[in-house]
Amino acid sequence: MKTIIVQYDIIWGDPKANTGRLAMMIEKTVKEERVQTDLIVLPEMFSTGFTTEPEGIAEVLQDNGRTCDSLEWMKSQAALYNCAIAGSIAVNDQKTNRYYNRFYFVKPGGLVTFYNKHHLFTYGGEDKRFTPGEERVVVSWRGVNILLQVCYDLRFPIFARNRLLKDGKPEYDLILYVASWPVSRVEAWSTLLKARAIENQCFVIGVNRIGSDPSCVYPGASAIIDPYGNVLKSCETVSNTAKNAEKMVSADIDLEVLTAFRAKFPVLKDADNEL
Repeated sequence: MKTIIVQYDIIWGDPKANTGRLAMMIEKTVKEERVQTDLIVLPEMFSTGFTTEPEGIAEVLQDNGRTCDSLEWMKSQAALYNCAIAGSIAVNDQKTNRYYNRFYFVKPGGLVTFYNKHHLFTYGGEDKRFTPGEERVVVSWRGVNILLQVCYDLRFPIFARNRLLKDGKPEYDLILYVASWPVSRVEAWSTLLKARAIENQCFVIGVNRIGSDPSCVYPGASAIIDPYGNVLKSCETVSNTAKNAEKMVSADIDLEVLTAFRAKFPVLKDADNEL
């Protein structure tokens, strides 16, 4: 599964500007790849930047169709490139009158799956206005089973633990972490991404933004990691707002490699599944 990750500097609170810039970046990269792209992964709150005070920032999900401009843009990109596109959006769900940090996975044809961020970042006050999700979400796409996770979820390994199903197969093959992870904790980000890949015997993709917002500076350090913990592809790590760190890289999520590794070294059969 050919996957592209997008590390970029989000314009604060401006969904139209951000989706416009992303459309140009994606078009350029997809043309350069010259092969079918299967999945494009964007950072956390890619259309606005990360916020813990969503009033006036979060996009409104209307009752009639329950959609927003950035989600409609995701649908259009998925249709245009015949691929899935994934990333989180700060949304105000008018039906429940609640705010969610909602991770959308959009397939061609407009089929939408979403996961509401479970571990809200209490250190920054995200829990005060946002509502946590209750369920893990695994989505299947072109033969790959994918666990959806957002930023702070990365610190909680039990919630992400790969489980063996009744047929003896692991629940998922790939974890997506979309993030707004600050430069002060970049070593934790890079280390934990590798740990989640190794312990769950799966591929891991971590997509983090660069640039700054009213609260933080972000280092990027986005990466695609194989089940051994090796970095297949990565984007630059920066300690400032350098624009040249905007980057898109791609790698193949190779299920044959994963299946062979699991058969040769069946770690998950010995896991503490009761947890």
